[in-house]
Amino acid sequence: MPHPNMSWHMVCFDLPVAMGGWLWLCVVLLTVYLQAGSGLNRCKVGYSLCKDGLECIPYTHVCDGEEDCKDGSDEETCELGCSADQFQCAHGRKCLDKDQVCDGVPQCQDLSDEQSCQEHSEDCAHHCDDQSPCLPASFICDGEKDCQDGTDEANCEDQEEARTKAGPAQASSGQSRPIRCGLGSQMCKDKSDCVHYNHVCDGEPDCRDGSDEEDCLSECGNDQFQCTHGRRCIEKSEVCDGVPQCQDHSDEIGCAKRMEGCAHLCDENSRCIPSSFLCDGEQDCSDGSDEATCADIQCSSTEFKCLSGQCVLASMRCDGHPDCWDRSDEEGCTKPPVCTTKHRCPQSKECLVQEWLCDGDQDCKDGSDEKDCPVAPVSCGDFQWLCKSKTLCIPAVWRCDAMKDCDDGSDEAECGRVACPPHEFQCGSQECVDPGLVCNDVTNCADGSDEGLGCQMACTEADNRCSQDCYSTPQGPHCRCTAGYRLLEDGQTCVDVDECEGQAQSVCSHLCINTPGSYQCECHPGFIMEADDYQCKITGEPFLLTSVQTELYMYGLRSRSLDVLSSSAKKAIFSIDYDWRDQKVYWVGVDTETIRWSSMDQKTTGILTKGVRADSVAVDWLGRNLYWIDGVNSQIVAIRLVKATVKSLDQSIILDEDLDQPRSLALLPQKGLMFWTEIGNPVKIECAGMDGSGRRAVVNSSLGWPGGIAVDILSERIFWTDERLGAIGSSTLDGDNIKILQMRETTNPFSVAVFNDMLYWSDSKRRVVQAANKLSGKNRQVILKRPGQPFAVKIIHPIIQMDTESPCKKMACSHMCVLAPRRKAVCKCPSGLSLAEDGLTCSSLVTSTFLLLLSPPTVTKIYLQAQQATGLKGWPEHLALQIPSVGEAKIMDYSMHEHTLILTDDTTASVNSFKLKDSVLVAQGQLLKLLDDQITAMALDWVTLNVYWSSNKQSRLHVTSKTGAYTALLIKEGITGVGSIALHPQSGRVCFTNLDLKDAGSKAALDCAHMDGSEHKVVWKEAVQPASLVFSSNGDTIYWANTGTRTISSVKADGSGYKELEAGDGLTAMALGEDMPIWMTVGDMTRLWYREDQQQKLWFEVGTKVAGLKAFSKSTQSGSNQCAENNGNCQHLCLATPTGRTCKCAHDFIEKDTNCSPNQSCSPDRLCLDQTCLPAEKFCDGHADCSDHSDENCAGVRTGSGTKVSAQSPQSTSSPHTIFPGTAVGNAPVAGSELMNLEASQCSQKHCSGNGHCLEIGGVTTCKCLEGYSGSSCQDQAVKTMQGPIIYGAVGLCGIIVVIAVIAVVLKKNTASRRGSPDATVETNMSDLEKKVETTPSTQNAQAASEKQEEPVSSVD
Repeated sequence: MPHPNMSWHMVCFDLPVAMGGWLWLCVVLLTVYLQAGSGLNRCKVGYSLCKDGLECIPYTHVCDGEEDCKDGSDEETCELGCSADQFQCAHGRKCLDKDQVCDGVPQCQDLSDEQSCQEHSEDCAHHCDDQSPCLPASFICDGEKDCQDGTDEANCEDQEEARTKAGPAQASSGQSRPIRCGLGSQMCKDKSDCVHYNHVCDGEPDCRDGSDEEDCLSECGNDQFQCTHGRRCIEKSEVCDGVPQCQDHSDEIGCAKRMEGCAHLCDENSRCIPSSFLCDGEQDCSDGSDEATCADIQCSSTEFKCLSGQCVLASMRCDGHPDCWDRSDEEGCTKPPVCTTKHRCPQSKECLVQEWLCDGDQDCKDGSDEKDCPVAPVSCGDFQWLCKSKTLCIPAVWRCDAMKDCDDGSDEAECGRVACPPHEFQCGSQECVDPGLVCNDVTNCADGSDEGLGCQMACTEADNRCSQDCYSTPQGPHCRCTAGYRLLEDGQTCVDVDECEGQAQSVCSHLCINTPGSYQCECHPGFIMEADDYQCKITGEPFLLTSVQTELYMYGLRSRSLDVLSSSAKKAIFSIDYDWRDQKVYWVGVDTETIRWSSMDQKTTGILTKGVRADSVAVDWLGRNLYWIDGVNSQIVAIRLVKATVKSLDQSIILDEDLDQPRSLALLPQKGLMFWTEIGNPVKIECAGMDGSGRRAVVNSSLGWPGGIAVDILSERIFWTDERLGAIGSSTLDGDNIKILQMRETTNPFSVAVFNDMLYWSDSKRRVVQAANKLSGKNRQVILKRPGQPFAVKIIHPIIQMDTESPCKKMACSHMCVLAPRRKAVCKCPSGLSLAEDGLTCSSLVTSTFLLLLSPPTVTKIYLQAQQATGLKGWPEHLALQIPSVGEAKIMDYSMHEHTLILTDDTTASVNSFKLKDSVLVAQGQLLKLLDDQITAMALDWVTLNVYWSSNKQSRLHVTSKTGAYTALLIKEGITGVGSIALHPQSGRVCFTNLDLKDAGSKAALDCAHMDGSEHKVVWKEAVQPASLVFSSNGDTIYWANTGTRTISSVKADGSGYKELEAGDGLTAMALGEDMPIWMTVGDMTRLWYREDQQQKLWFEVGTKVAGLKAFSKSTQSGSNQCAENNGNCQHLCLATPTGRTCKCAHDFIEKDTNCSPNQSCSPDRLCLDQTCLPAEKFCDGHADCSDHSDENCAGVRTGSGTKVSAQSPQSTSSPHTIFPGTAVGNAPVAGSELMNLEASQCSQKHCSGNGHCLEIGGVTTCKCLEGYSGSSCQDQAVKTMQGPIIYGAVGLCGIIVVIAVIAVVLKKNTASRRGSPDATVETNMSDLEKKVETTPSTQNAQAASEKQEEPVSSVD
């Protein structure tokens, strides 16, 4: 058995320190630990410190003959003998003054100084020589030797002569002395003695004449208690008051612990329960007195009193659904209830839904809903066991649990040998019998194995080797141990059995404390031990909080009261949580992008924040924040809990990396942890600190579709629902000891909650909330059954959110403080702000350099300012941007001025444009789409937004305009393949790697040219698998990563000044941040490095796969060229050069100064990029016909039709005109006009931000902004008075709304199609869930609603 002090010490650290009631327990246990002898160095008064300084002993133990100090120093320097005027203790060497002998206070450890002393110390007349007894005068010379040395009978002749001479009067006066009794004592009738009042009438005579037991009452009154031993009566108020009045202490035996709120004594005063246990529908006293006289309870004016005494809402009277325990609210109704459901009971008229028929629970009073039920074929799940009768499946964990669950008991058959308790004898036939029944000449085992020849060998004195006991067995004498002990392998020694080890939950409901030979169950603070000494019950009534369709219910789990909270929801409420301190319930539905709250007093409602998408909410009641899952953007977000509505911009992103399809969230503020379910690929349950740190997967097996999740602080386990398995699972907080409860009643679990010993879950299909034992799943009961569909469930009780000291109170965060593991807290900033070096203040990063890391489907933005911390295990402060509508992003580039991100998609061989708005990427469309090809390199000219690119089958250098309308071939000759492109628009230079894409081991060249393709030359020839080509900020040096040689190289633009930097194994990419190399290596982890002060430093490492790395800053994208103004007055493409600019037309146009005209050389056919001709119908027909496949570069075209989405001729270049989709100018199409017309069809939305119309002036596209908008792309909202007819403003606004709505629908569809899923039927967020929610009228309007056809949900995910 482990040292008790050590186990208590550990309890102090393991218990949830955030719950206020635990503090006192830790202090008490720690005190016990310290007093047990661990490292004391100061002694209190009356104690002596041992020489080794390890412990203190009482002064009475010093020189007592026994070593009490481990070093024996308490027995050193002691006198060997006592002087003549001293008394030596019988045991040891301690000496006392003789006046301390028989003084009523023992000074010897063995009490020898008070042994053989007479009680009549007042009459002490003679001390024997050995100082043991003190005799009264009447004992001297009375003819009996009372002293062992005989001194009481010595010299008696001399005393006799003295008495004779003194005379009879004097002699008699010395024999009698009046007795006076002290306070609290009573004199005997013969006045020979005094007895204490406690001994009067105690059933034992203490006076010689027995007078202390005379005139005693034979029976006690009704308001009195009679002591067990004797006839003494005391007042009942004195029973169990902590002070014994009975001599035998029977008035304090079997008393319950005195606890706060003790209001009712029962079970012969052995239990004391609080007032909240009285009349709560649960019998807590064995005598039932806590539930007696409950009929006197009064209900409020808005309630109906059931015959059982229960109170329910008056509106539930005769509503077709029994709410009283005894169903009395549905009896005596004058007319049948108006049912909103399809079915009703034929006789008792209760309302039913289809799912309640033959569901195993009787809903009709006459039981008709469970009659004539069809017998369905039995099919067991993966975590079930089929009974041998083949009529029932039970959870696999019920097999061989010593409880028969199958109707034929087969689950407890063939369970193998069950070991007997260590103190019992195991029969050969597996029974367990007491050792006293073995070898008693009576067969007690079924196979007779308890009797045999060896029984004739009895235990002898030689068997004293047994540490406890010996008994005869058929195999001869054996050692045995008493209950609570077990025999070691030596067969002789008995040691304590730790009943609490490994099975504490099955031994005790809460806490198990091991004791020698036994154990003791205790409850967590706030709970009271039940009469069975196993279960604990909470003081105060817990409530079930659940959402039923659009309503919020608070259901009393004891009183069964039902309250409906105010709610403004129009559609189903899927997620709820509450804040006990502010008495608010927070909830989200599927109807608005809003997180709302309702007060628990049913009076008020409000909004916490708007403009957010929340699929699951969770309240951090300790740190005062609210967390939610944003399933659309795959983020976990938090915002402060405040009285007023909070702006959505004030939210902080906690986690946004590698979240695929997070479903449900649960917090454990006491430990600073959060848990969530993930239904993406793969499915798993994850855990992280509430600050996003220490993320890890805790459960990744035994899962189907993990949905709702809850944390149980008492057992320190997580519980989750699993609709695919039709089960409820649980594990420890670390993911160990997984248990799956797969029952008939868990076929459609949606949400789960845990409190004390019970597990609660909602079944939205069967429209029921049920409960069962949280570990075994047994003792199932129906909690709430209503016609509406229940979704979210929580348990409300103040002990769950016990107010304790928050680590955030010590922080002075400028924006938000969040909890972290190990009782810590950190400051968080909203998007767009970064944490300063002080760790408290959030500051703007508008001008800071940042990195973009591409890890599909996410782009992560990290500011270099976050580089203050090094060697991080996980992401530094960052912003994760979800990429919509892209299958496999491969290459990226970004324009800081236009907030535009360009990405290539390998799955569609396309180049896509995105706008960054409010930390969200909004798809702008495709700029380029190839067929059966792969883009190998891409770079963005951030001045013109032209895109430079190359591909496998079009292995040349191309440029495409920002709208995708115009594409031109720049460099064709001398290129094998292009692997990376770098642009420096300020100087008009482009560089690219020229390599054999099919031979990864071959050397590559570094080529440079002007951005119009002229002056092409080779700068460096010795690159090995180069990647991540990038210019220095001044454009005179080019850097790249040699992935083949694990080095970072640089060279001047003229080919001189080559340098190398060793980067290490796994080099994949590099970037320049403020001209400082930053590079990435990939191995078991993805690591980011940088070089500072000539040293290589690790910045951070993550387990995420990163495909690309780029750095951006205002300094690197500052400056200008001649293309910056009006596209350099070029009609199609403006390409910068070191000396100016070049106007270039699309490949099928002819340049004429700055204008372009269609190339008629192939008319009526069209030109490929390689200048060969093909019939027009061959373009964009889904089949590559040009040798370079350029006839299928068809972004925005309906494949196979060969036509664009609109027709607009660009021939008129002199007069401005507005381009509207779908309009045509001219009578006949012009060859090559389709590519230009893509720009016309999408220009308004892309180029003008949806806030204006496109104009062509001199061949240059510009925007004419709507009223209220300004800027080159109509991106700025202007604040000024409307200056046009109101009708135009209204039409414009409606148009914008329609466009936004269409985009939102497309985004949602694309998002759904983008994400992988284990099954096509898995819903990923609340928008999908909404489709499966049945619309039913609210309970409050149920009676007024007409009867209608019912269409229940088949499955709710």
